Amino acid sequence: MKFGRAWAIVALVLGIFAAPFAADAQQPGKVFRIGILGTVPPTTPEVSRIWEALLQGLRDLGYVEGQNIVIERRYSEGRNERLPDLAADLVRLKVDVIVAAGTPPPYAAKRATTTIPIVMTNASDPVGSGLVASLARPGGNITGLSLLSPELAGKQLELLKETVPKVSRVAVLWNPANPVHTLILRQAEVAARSLRLQLQILEARGPNEFDSAFSAMTKERAGALLVLADPMFFGHRTRLADLAAKSRLPSVFLLREHADAGGLMAYGPSTRDNFRRAATYVDKILKGAKPGDLPIEQPTKFELVINLKTAKALGLTIPRFVLGRADEVLQ
Repeated sequence: MKFGRAWAIVALVLGIFAAPFAADAQQPGKVFRIGILGTVPPTTPEVSRIWEALLQGLRDLGYVEGQNIVIERRYSEGRNERLPDLAADLVRLKVDVIVAAGTPPPYAAKRATTTIPIVMTNASDPVGSGLVASLARPGGNITGLSLLSPELAGKQLELLKETVPKVSRVAVLWNPANPVHTLILRQAEVAARSLRLQLQILEARGPNEFDSAFSAMTKERAGALLVLADPMFFGHRTRLADLAAKSRLPSVFLLREHADAGGLMAYGPSTRDNFRRAATYVDKILKGAKPGDLPIEQPTKFELVINLKTAKALGLTIPRFVLGRADEVLQ
């Protein structure tokens, strides 16, 4: 009897310790389905590097495409009107989580589902635009990272004023279809008053309106240009840089990829860093965390990129104290 009871106890103990290992052993067999909802596909090196940052972040956490994750990619090709259908498609596929890049995609994803978790990679002012309840406790099924771009408009105007001290009139290109641009314009107008700048607000809903906008800038003698962050503008960043150069306008953007494409300056959060950090949200959600309980992160890494080649083409000398603050100077 004692011998039998001893073996029973051993078996019970082994069973207790074996249970967690059995559960762990099942995890490698689990394949998660991740949906990507974006506007610009990775067809250029700059965009490829951004999306690669997300994939590298996932790999660092043990997720490898084709092994334990499947990625469903949907891009609107810069046409925001396509986003609702693309979001609905991901919902029909019953993905485990949707990674929504930029600002319009999270809105489309939110309208498409209230149950599938949504991770934003770089949404502009999600609280002010009504996307979430608060940064600390977003609630609902959305979390991720914010760009804080409304607050950065003033800093970008300040950079233009420091770079071109005599400037008095700055053109601002915005897209009325972007839900946060109205908020950014308010911040820009407040900053402009303190800097004694006059803003010329010009809209472009599509690339077909670029030429007329730049003609208006020239006609009204704008001395510099601020382009608000927008997926459509991002997709046509080379053309915008070319138009600014042709119009002899020193320009500032939010994302460094615009400076890479020929824009004079870019100041804002690191897009690649945001995408890499978005992977941690995906990981937590796939492990059972509720998105509404995960605080939305604000940018921690900002970068000033100056295109010196563009400055020389404009006949512009960048002040030393501005160059000294640059994180990268493109020759």
